[in-house]
Amino acid sequence: REAARLFHRAANEGHARAQFELGRCYSLGRGMPQDDDEGARLYRRAAEQGNPLGQFIYEQCLARGNGVPRNFREAVRFYDLAANQGFVEAMYNRAILLGSGWGGVPQDDAEAARLYHLAAEQDMAAAQFNLGVHLEHGRGVPQD
Repeated sequence: REAARLFHRAANEGHARAQFELGRCYSLGRGMPQDDDEGARLYRRAAEQGNPLGQFIYEQCLARGNGVPRNFREAVRFYDLAANQGFVEAMYNRAILLGSGWGGVPQDDAEAARLYHLAAEQDMAAAQFNLGVHLEHGRGVPQD
């Protein structure tokens, strides 16, 4: 409870990491009643301040409809923000959306392969596998 209280104070002062951590407290019900809506609101505040963890978790809220209406197109925007900061999991998740065209996101195999490649270079095994599938079938890259 004390951690949540301190995160709350810092979050109210605009501290992005505290906003993320307080959002996690609400989402998981740690030190306070569980509240997905409040968790998502705090993740968004952290995300809008450039916190890559906030961007990554908020995009997952959007993709899954946790605490906010499901919105794949908006999720992609936050994937991009986190991915552009080198957040490997965001690169991977965005590549999945682009490779599948889920939720009305325009399918783009070339961009999916590029993102899988970037994540694979950071030793993400799932990205290495998916890049291999793209190469094997020539999806967005020359078949190899």
